Formats: sequence, structure tokens, C-alpha cells
Amino acid sequence: MTSTPTAPAVPLPSPHSASCPFGPPPAYTEAAATARLTRADLPGGESCWLATGYAEVRTVLSDRRFSADVRHPSFPLLVAGSRERIAENPSFLRLDDPEHARLRRMVTGDFLVKRVEAMRPDIQRIVDEALDGMTAGRTEADLVADFALPVPSLVICLLLGVPYEDREFFQSISRTLLSNSSTIERLLEAQDELLEYLEGLTARKREHPEDDILSRLAARDDLTVREVASTGILLLIAGHETTANMISLSTALLLDRPEQVARLADPAALPGAVEELLRHLTIIHTGVPRVALEDVELGGVTVRAGEGVFAMLSTANRDEETFGGAGRPPVDELDLDRDARRHMAFGFGVHQCLGQPLARAELQIALATLFRRLPGLRLTVPRSELAFRTDSLIYGMRSLPVTW
Repeated sequence: MTSTPTAPAVPLPSPHSASCPFGPPPAYTEAAATARLTRADLPGGESCWLATGYAEVRTVLSDRRFSADVRHPSFPLLVAGSRERIAENPSFLRLDDPEHARLRRMVTGDFLVKRVEAMRPDIQRIVDEALDGMTAGRTEADLVADFALPVPSLVICLLLGVPYEDREFFQSISRTLLSNSSTIERLLEAQDELLEYLEGLTARKREHPEDDILSRLAARDDLTVREVASTGILLLIAGHETTANMISLSTALLLDRPEQVARLADPAALPGAVEELLRHLTIIHTGVPRVALEDVELGGVTVRAGEGVFAMLSTANRDEETFGGAGRPPVDELDLDRDARRHMAFGFGVHQCLGQPLARAELQIALATLFRRLPGLRLTVPRSELAFRTDSLIYGMRSLPVTW
């Protein structure tokens, strides 16, 4: 069946709502309420589709008729004018198999569940030390700067072999690369800076290897320095930005929900509670881009070969048919007892997030420890004054002023 949508195209990205800062932008939820696929306009003037339903998003992310290869001439991009440069040096996240599988396999072992479980004592130590530093001699802090950002940054630095003292440099570069408001000139400059840094670090690892991911990649004869650096960029940025934003957003969301916080103290309930936080917040609000390689019937419309599609994880994870049901609160509400295991906060299909076992472990340990050690944790400003990162590809908070 083919139908032609008559609703106005949705601008991508769209603004968030100040009255509902923990949900996706209203334009996306309104689109999801009226159709499973909706036309959207990109900043450069191109048109694409938004897939908003749970089943449709799963299809876009798992059906090989939809490509993740950013080098495709019609691949949809949120940054106008960046096509040629981005296509020069794609990470494996922006490639199809077999190239994607070849590069991904080289780091898969470092993020296996068994490997991550063995890291839990180290993660607990990092969390405890961060809280010790945050609370030493004071009763107020910015939870983003003093806890949510340092914890995953230190963890990913240890895994990759990136000097932690360089964190201000790569965190600043990350913000530029993820910002929707970055000019194309600044975006390319930031990409060059981080590539140059990681290529230099990779070269040093080849001469003086250590027990870390970059050293193991640098020692391979089948990888160029540029390929190692590109993989390093992906792991470095994704490894700290996503988890840092989840820690701060989850904390802000839970601060006025004491009955839900109690679930974090139950070791049996903690994993499920974190899955519900991941579902509810789904911090990739702008979706995951793909391009159709052939005509595909999807959600009652025909997506033509060469048309771009953004798989909207945030609306799919609030699909009432999938996550609602009798006796459950509406999907727009947080319910830490909800069965949220089928959420797609980490994507879906062969490209789903490589580091999800690590992210889960960090979130479980960080949130449970934070609320156990600081039971009186509360905001020092009205909720209306909280500052959110509304211009970023990864949604989050600029700061979170708290006391205890």
C-alpha cells in the first residue's frame, strides 16, 4: 500500500519543549501520533523521512535495504555542506558490512559482557573517588562537571589508553562535533584537531604499546593509522558523552521521585530500573540516519531508492503498543518497574551500540552509589532554571547544581 502524507514536513532538528525537557521535541511526538512515517526537512534544504513507530524503526535499522554508509551520495546529513569531508574518513558506525564488520570485530572483545563485568570493581572505585572529591569540604556542586562527566571520561580513557589529563581537550572537541550549531568550518577544524591528536597517540602506541585498545589496534598490520584514529574518535566520544548525559539526566529526573529512587537500592531491581531510564530518556533525539538502496514499503508509504530516513529512537521507545498496556502508567511517564528490555536506546541491528554493556554497568554503579551515599541530594535552583543541551546530537544537561 502506498499513501502520500499531507501533513507539513517536520524540521530536523526541532526544538525541545521547556515544559517537558526530558521528552523528545513535541514535533516528533506529534508526528508519531499521526503517522508511522513523516516527511522532514534537513538544514541544507534536502527532504527525508522520519520513521517514528517502533516496528518501522526496527526495520530501518535491521533491513539491509537501508544503508548506513555515509559515502552514499544521498545519505541524509544534519550538517549542511559536510558530505565530502565526512565521507573521507567514516567510522565503522557509518559503514555497511563487510567493512563495518571487519572494523567492529577488532574492538568487540573489549566490550563483551564478561570483560565489562570484570571491570565492575574498577568502575566502583572510580565512582567512589569521584564522589569523595565532589563532597570533600563542601556541600554544593555541579553534578555534571564534578561527577557525571568525570566518571565515564576516566573509564573510557583507561580502556583506550588516552591520557586523562587531555580530557579538557577532547571534551571540548566532542561538544563542537556534536553541536547542531557548529559551522561547517569549525566542525571540520575540530575533526582535524582530534584526528591529528589520535594519529599522534596511535604512532606513539606503535613504538611503546601498553595494555589498552589503541595499542592493540596500532599493532595490527591490516589497519592504517587513520583507521585506528577514526575508531578512536568514535569510541572516545561515544564512550563518555552518552553515559555522562544519561547520568545527569537520570539524576535530575529522579530528584523529585523518591519512591522511584528506592528501586535503585534493590540489586535485583537495579538493572531493570536502568533499562527504563534508558527507554524513557533515549538521548539520541535526532534519530539514526539511513538511506534506502531500493524502493521499500514501510509504514504505509513507499520509501524510494535514494531517499534518506531518520530512525527516531526517542518516539519508538515511547510506542504505547510496545511499552504500555493494562495496569502500566502511560509510556510518557517514568516507571522503574516497567519491562523496558526491548527498548532501542542503543539502536538495533548490526550497528547497535558496541559499548552498551559498559554503559549499563556505569549507569547502574553510578546512580545506585550516588543516591546511597547522598540520600539528601536535591537541586539548588528551581527546575525551570536547569540548563539543557538542546543544540547537541546527544541530548543532555549543561549543568546540574545540587546540594546534599
